[in-house]
Amino acid sequence: MRTRLLIGTCGVSLALYGAVLLLTRQDPGQWFEVGVWLGVGVVAHDVVLSALVIGACVLGSRWLPRPWRAPALVALVVWGTLTVVAVPVLTRAGARADNPTLLDRPYLATWCTISAIVVLLVAVTGLVRSRRPRVRE
Repeated sequence: MRTRLLIGTCGVSLALYGAVLLLTRQDPGQWFEVGVWLGVGVVAHDVVLSALVIGACVLGSRWLPRPWRAPALVALVVWGTLTVVAVPVLTRAGARADNPTLLDRPYLATWCTISAIVVLLVAVTGLVRSRRPRVRE
């Protein structure tokens, strides 16, 4: 209980600090744009991303054998997060012709490698879990 209270207090404190910074360091004309940005983020997460994850979990729970469900769910969350974070560099958003040092790494190859590692870990974990004797509850 104390840990949750401490974490909650830290979260509320950081949110209040962010609100103070927003209100004191931004022009009042930008507050509406920040609100729109936050609102679109909430809608994109709650309506689009959550619906896709829940749908994938429901399908996975029906099609996948029991030992494979948890590793597949973890992989979905990890891979989905990696992909969302990688979208700006994969699409080369922000690249400029006058500065070739921006986005000069093999981001697609890196994303593919990390995706392959996630798939490999799911395969290994699923195989290990499927080979274990089942314990009746």
